Amino acid sequence: MQVRTQSHATYLLMYNIVWIPKYRRKLLVNGVDEYCEKVIRSFVQDEYPDMWIEELSVQSDHIHLVMTIPPKYAVSTVIGRMKQHASKMLRIQFEYLGRYRDGMWSIGYFVSSVGLNEDMIKRYVKHQNEQDKGQAVSL
Repeated sequence: MQVRTQSHATYLLMYNIVWIPKYRRKLLVNGVDEYCEKVIRSFVQDEYPDMWIEELSVQSDHIHLVMTIPPKYAVSTVIGRMKQHASKMLRIQFEYLGRYRDGMWSIGYFVSSVGLNEDMIKRYVKHQNEQDKGQAVSL
């Protein structure tokens, strides 16, 4: 973990964030997952240059990331804007996603602060797909 500074704050805030497609639909497959990852990374880089994505994993039915968010931002606002932007860009790129008129993402999300077990959480996010398929050694 790296202590970061801004003009009036020194902070060490890292968050474990998860959100899912509505009804846990397996939408993030066949190239949608890779494009979604690019969209999220470019959005954070363009809109929030003082934030860092430490780990990002796009699974077929959820998005899981570890991210540093400065204290000047509301976590709920950042996640809401990421979800909104990703939904918009995915619907433009993959027209068939437009048929989900009731919304692409589930209303809520999960967020927790990362404590001293940062490395374990990062490894889990990075290797989650293999772990879920039973192909990886236990963490």
